[in-house]
Amino acid sequence: MKALKTILVGAATCAAVIAAPALAAPPASGTVVEDTEGVKVMSVHGDRVAYRDEGEGEVILLIHGMGGSSETWSGVIPRLSERYRVIAPDLLGHGQSDKPRGDYSVGAFAVMLRDLLDELGIDRVTVVGHSLGGGIAMQFAHQHRQYCERLVLISSGGFGGDVGNVLRLLSIPGSEFVLPMVASRPAVAAGNALRALTGSEHRFDSRPALSNRDTRKAFLRTLRSVIDYRGQTVSAINRLCCGDALPALIISGDEDRIIPLEHARAAHATMPNSRLHVLEGVGHHPPTDEPEMVADLIDGFMTRRVPHSEQ
Repeated sequence: MKALKTILVGAATCAAVIAAPALAAPPASGTVVEDTEGVKVMSVHGDRVAYRDEGEGEVILLIHGMGGSSETWSGVIPRLSERYRVIAPDLLGHGQSDKPRGDYSVGAFAVMLRDLLDELGIDRVTVVGHSLGGGIAMQFAHQHRQYCERLVLISSGGFGGDVGNVLRLLSIPGSEFVLPMVASRPAVAAGNALRALTGSEHRFDSRPALSNRDTRKAFLRTLRSVIDYRGQTVSAINRLCCGDALPALIISGDEDRIIPLEHARAAHATMPNSRLHVLEGVGHHPPTDEPEMVADLIDGFMTRRVPHSEQ
């Protein structure tokens, strides 16, 4: 009897070991799993992609910037979802999406977004991109023009070589050894103390995303795909005048220290069917600094009510 019990226990253990990979495997491609916070997860070619999907109607695709996530749009989504269906993914290597050892180029991101839209059964979108997301949005429009209804570029990269010095420094070899210290809790606390002393109300997260090793690796792969020590290495200027003129809205803050306002002006001059709106007193992050304004501008652009604020 004891021997039989031992055999049964052993068989059950073996069955559990065999079944474990299947139980732990990501959902099949196209299967949607919803988190309690409204974040959905879909497997796209074996990679888990987290995204927010809210509202109904014409579809808006929101693409965040480097080191960001769908949280970038947390103040924008509620306003836009009143009239539109809003899709805001976490790019691979960011947020709650997988962080594989793979291709983090703007072209690869554009393909991933196309595949996500295909899985969701969406074939037309207004593409909105912030910072690196703007470069990805332009690449998406270039590669997959048939999906694009309109283009909105917010503090977008891809219009010239200039970029903030911090990003240039982080692109050089060896920065992977510095980032863990920069993202440590003592460094974050010191940074918040300095911000408080200078009167800034903004604070760094107490648990920054870059404190995670896989996130840091994905961040650096993404950064080095578009920036080196001399500045931005990827430009869309030579592609903007090609093909039909996609309706475009360009939004930039006049106090952006990462991407100069002059880049937005150059893009506006190059894109024949574009409008430029300059936000006074705003830096590189309009979606988080002025979310209601950004939402209203996007809505106005889609309904042809956007004010023209070229400066």
